[in-house]
Amino acid sequence: MEKYHFIGIKGAGMSALAQVLHDLGNEVQGSDIEKEVFTEHQLRDKGISILPFDEANIVEGYTYIAGNAFGDDHLEISAAREKGYPVIRYHEFLSQFMSQFTSIAVTGAHGKTSTTGLLSHVMNGDVDTTFLIGDGTGFGLEDSKYFTFESCEYKRHFLSYHPDYAIITNIDFDHPDYFRDLQDVIDAFTEMADQVKKAVIAYGGDSHTRKMSYNVPVYFYGIGEGYDISASNIEVLSKGTRFDVSVEGEHLDTFTIPMYGDHHVLNSLAVIAVGYLEDLDMENIKKAFMTFGGVKRRFSETFRNGMVIVDDYAHHPKEIQATLETARKKYNGREIVTVFQPHTFSRTEKFLNEFAEALSESDKAYIVDIFGSAREDAGALTSRDLVDLIPDAELLAEGGIEKLNSHDEAVIIFMGAGDIQKYEKRFTELLS
Repeated sequence: MEKYHFIGIKGAGMSALAQVLHDLGNEVQGSDIEKEVFTEHQLRDKGISILPFDEANIVEGYTYIAGNAFGDDHLEISAAREKGYPVIRYHEFLSQFMSQFTSIAVTGAHGKTSTTGLLSHVMNGDVDTTFLIGDGTGFGLEDSKYFTFESCEYKRHFLSYHPDYAIITNIDFDHPDYFRDLQDVIDAFTEMADQVKKAVIAYGGDSHTRKMSYNVPVYFYGIGEGYDISASNIEVLSKGTRFDVSVEGEHLDTFTIPMYGDHHVLNSLAVIAVGYLEDLDMENIKKAFMTFGGVKRRFSETFRNGMVIVDDYAHHPKEIQATLETARKKYNGREIVTVFQPHTFSRTEKFLNEFAEALSESDKAYIVDIFGSAREDAGALTSRDLVDLIPDAELLAEGGIEKLNSHDEAVIIFMGAGDIQKYEKRFTELLS
């Protein structure tokens, strides 16, 4: 048994890794800000102590795992180093940890968390699989051969890893505070793919993945013809989506998933590809799909007074489009209302017109104030700039949340990567 202290334990990846190490029989604790974060509830449920940041937390006997959000001048990191205690960054520790497993990295500009959650659940339907998901969920199984994990491109952190397999869901320009342009993003993904040991499973409908060079076999997946792993005959059912899957032109099987939208079909194809390459039992895989309950903050639903209240992490125009597609297919005929919180000033400014176009697909859009970040707490524009580009859109303050009551039996989607949940919580309490 080892002893670990996580500096910034409420971070999504940090929370998940802390849970994995705890489940594997280690002594785990951590520290963070005192503000409530959605990732902390699973930590507390497992009895993992969360302390306020304090130099007094730094004592002998622990390995200190530091979150990437904190610089070397953080009071606990600097205290541990001054005392000569081992300090290792999250991505560096994860790189060492995965070496004992057959590892599957899930990366891409969009869809990482949903695909990692689906992959982890479905694989566990056939073989024990330890997993780390970017919604703050992690689980360690002592006898597992496999490890699935979300691998983030931000600041090229995924270059710390050398996985056996990598799923690339798509490549797109995001994180304008770090990446120079789209080519910079493509270069990072190309370098990441060069570090994969066995195979890359990539969305073949993405022109960027098609143009990349690969040192290992690559399997392109997509809907229709022209892919190594393809879906066809897609049917929208009352409780999900059914489709046929072919591998290199040969029919593999028919699958049903309890989800709606082409992006979920694509995520499922990536998961099926891993099962196929590792020769997992497809009957067990098919059954596991149907018991998947989703991941946190990805179209998470609450039902109140005839309304459907949805919590979703979408914070990029393409993610908003995917979320709205799911809502339209699942709740055909209902009014779709979005309450969107732009996340970071640089992303909002870079994609202002794209955000407006995506949000215009909802029947009514409300925009709340931009959520800044530790790196960026001000900018040249405001949420009003976005509202002015969306027909019939309105600004929404937390104190004016009762406006939403006028949308009888609507699907109301609270979207964003900041603290949009406080708006959702206030509205849900109002309905209760």
